[in-house]
Amino acid sequence: MAERRSRSASRRRRPTVSSFPDGNEEPSGYPLGLCQGAPEPKYLCGHCKSVLREALQTRCGHRYCSACLAWLVRIHKNPVCQSCKEDDPDHVDEDMLLSVEKAFSDAAINKEISELSVHCVVPGCTWTGIMKALEGHQSTCEYARVLCRAGCGQKVMRKKLAEHLQHECTLSSAHSDKDSCRFSRIGCSFKGNRKDRLEHEKSAMGTHLAMLLQHAKQRKGSPCPAGSEADLCLKATNALKGIFTSLQLPPALDMDAFPGLPLYEGESSWQALLRGRVVPLLDSKLRVFENIVSVLSKEMDASRQKITAFRCQRGLDQDTIRGLELKIADLQRCLAQKEVALTRLQQKLLLSAEATYDGVFLWKITDVHQKCYEAVSGKVCSLQSPAFYTARYGYKLCMRLYLNGEGRGKGTHMSVFLVLLRGEYDVLLEWPFTHKITFMLLDQDNGDHLTNTFHTDPTSASSQRPVTDMNEASGCPRFLSLAKLQSLKYTYLKDGTLFLKCIVEPAL
Repeated sequence: MAERRSRSASRRRRPTVSSFPDGNEEPSGYPLGLCQGAPEPKYLCGHCKSVLREALQTRCGHRYCSACLAWLVRIHKNPVCQSCKEDDPDHVDEDMLLSVEKAFSDAAINKEISELSVHCVVPGCTWTGIMKALEGHQSTCEYARVLCRAGCGQKVMRKKLAEHLQHECTLSSAHSDKDSCRFSRIGCSFKGNRKDRLEHEKSAMGTHLAMLLQHAKQRKGSPCPAGSEADLCLKATNALKGIFTSLQLPPALDMDAFPGLPLYEGESSWQALLRGRVVPLLDSKLRVFENIVSVLSKEMDASRQKITAFRCQRGLDQDTIRGLELKIADLQRCLAQKEVALTRLQQKLLLSAEATYDGVFLWKITDVHQKCYEAVSGKVCSLQSPAFYTARYGYKLCMRLYLNGEGRGKGTHMSVFLVLLRGEYDVLLEWPFTHKITFMLLDQDNGDHLTNTFHTDPTSASSQRPVTDMNEASGCPRFLSLAKLQSLKYTYLKDGTLFLKCIVEPAL
């Protein structure tokens, strides 16, 4: 049977083109009607347009059935890939020429095709499955029409073949006699062709031995009659001897090798051989098989235990993985928090580096033209300077600049204000805040600086101890006219840069 399967597999692997000896009949892949629904274009042969059978991919990237490709190369001298030709009719290069030697098996597509859902196209059959199971079904489909094996030439449904042989076929009786098992005379009912019969007789030796023993016991209690019936008995005995000889027992079981084997009354030598050697040999083999089964059973139990252990370990590993994932999530949250804190510290460090602690702060303002445009358009109305202090542990302040003015100076003047910020040492300071404030816009050429001085109002809310981040601003809403700022006569603004200075002094 193994040899038969090997030959069958070799026939399946052989290119379909070999089935066309004259070389003129075109091969084809699997019919489209087999598939449950329309197959995707990638599963179709570039030549026959059917589902690819043993797909090969050419150098140009297109796919063909192995038989179709072999047929094209055989029929045409220099075959060109039709798919390439359809894509670009005016262009032909070497990669477009088809060659069996330069094509390779497309294992991925073959695997996908083997998993396609298909159905049997034989009328009356309702079988469905996948492509790789189709060939096995076709060999056993009960609705398929097959030739009568008796040789009458008729085609009948496979499921009605037995009925045909019994009632319709004119050659069935001769066929039955010819293909019956040689042990049919002692009760074996097997029938088949010569090859199957030989396989059966070879594999069913133990069954035939049991039948032979049973038949021998029956014959032992039935002595041969005299006369013509004695001849029939002799023929039956000779037939049994022939059957025994056909068992092809090992040479070690030859009677000559056992001269001392006792014979019971009425028992022939070959019957004694069966009793004394064949049956014990079969018992010995049976014990060997039982030992093998026992060993395999123990190995299966060990394998089950290992599988159970693996599953338990897998559960533990999954728990460990989930724990690690939670830890990673916690670490990521901590890292994000630390990044935020670090950003804040960097900002504080930057502000601390720019801060002064003597009540004097010089503020450099760049890109003034762009910032003026943003102020006029309303995008950014005011600019705020970095914080500075009147002393190391003094009041915390900052300047606020309106390039397009604020309040009474809106649209005509540049406005400058001082803002009192909530500081770290406010609890130790005197309130309200009463200091002399001087704003100075520096002239960058002539030293003709613009100065404006005022005193804070102790009754104003802007001078009280801050209860929020910053108080209201107080200062000069009409510090400098915009016309004067833009005038070429003055150099307060140079290269788009202003320098604004604030001096905070205690009131006398």
